[in-house]
Amino acid sequence: MRIALGSDERSHVTAFLIEELNKRGHDLALYGMLHEAATAGDESGQWPVVAHRVALAVANGEADEGIVCCWTGTGVSIAANKVPGIRAALCVDAQTARGARLWNRANVLALSLRLTSEPLAAEILDAWFGTPLGEDPLDVKCVAYLSAVEQTPPGSP
Repeated sequence: MRIALGSDERSHVTAFLIEELNKRGHDLALYGMLHEAATAGDESGQWPVVAHRVALAVANGEADEGIVCCWTGTGVSIAANKVPGIRAALCVDAQTARGARLWNRANVLALSLRLTSEPLAAEILDAWFGTPLGEDPLDVKCVAYLSAVEQTPPGSP
């Protein structure tokens, strides 16, 4: 699977994610400070830019799924969700990741660099990749509603 992985900083967690995703056989496209050409202070390493570029890669079909990271995970999840078709979920544990896949059909995983340890990251990845997108008709209908909202001009009901 082709995974777009981005972060606004390099850390032991991002190093672990790269190693773990490679071990699992995924093809990685790296964004932000994880990209080999990134330098400190580079605009491409700022959290909204990183999340936007990862989300665009997923939305445009350049990646099957995305993973975005920042200190809390909140900023990158908000930024990624601005791209139509993206359902980014901030997951702090495996059960949340599992639910995000089943009920929300999430296609971008957001992680907190502050809260996520390496063992926890492995558990979250297990749940994320081990859980297919849910097919329950009610959940599919709810996600379709969100897709319609994305197409609705501001101020419309």
